[in-house]
Amino acid sequence: MEPTFWHARWQNNEIGFHEGQANTWLTTYWPQLSPETQSGKVLVPLCGKTHDLHWLVTQGHPVLGVELSEIACQDFFKEAGLHVEPTPCDAHLRFQSGALNLLCGDFFQLDRESAADIRRVYDRAALIALPPAMREAYARHLSTLLPDGTEMLLITLDYPEGQMKGPPFNVSDAEVKRLYGDAFDIEQLAHIPMDEANYFARRRGLSGASEGVFRLKKRS
Repeated sequence: MEPTFWHARWQNNEIGFHEGQANTWLTTYWPQLSPETQSGKVLVPLCGKTHDLHWLVTQGHPVLGVELSEIACQDFFKEAGLHVEPTPCDAHLRFQSGALNLLCGDFFQLDRESAADIRRVYDRAALIALPPAMREAYARHLSTLLPDGTEMLLITLDYPEGQMKGPPFNVSDAEVKRLYGDAFDIEQLAHIPMDEANYFARRRGLSGASEGVFRLKKRS
């Protein structure tokens, strides 16, 4: 999607993708990543103002979030009762409080130097927020950006083509393997059907939808 699309969504407070608490699959499956990376810095692409950032810090991780919207970055700290002044940082604005850094700007401008100490990635709402061509570019950028051995917890949404106009877009298990298989070892941790009682599926008129949870590890 063009940056103007996301800026408009935040300006108009059209943020149905925002969860008011830490994501269930994050808290359930995060402990299944390798102990070797359990205290390393976590990258959260297209992070919005998610409460997942706070949860990751409570687990002992330094966190680097990257978010296009300055409204989202400002709201994140404001809602936490923190006053944070942004400072210029290369192609981004940096918001920092303790172990938590948010870079406001284009994720594709994040360079390898900025990601040199990343040990884990958490992606709940980045890959599925992008249309197909941008997913290709996003996966390539992550593959070249991340140090060898970096682990990623990836959460996807899959639903029959044509049931809903994204975002979020449907990303199949096969597409995860196609996008990341050349650079990452991939293990599917869970396949979770979204039944009729699921609020999101009911609100968006989805049937046969499911979420996938994957553990990926960057190969040397």
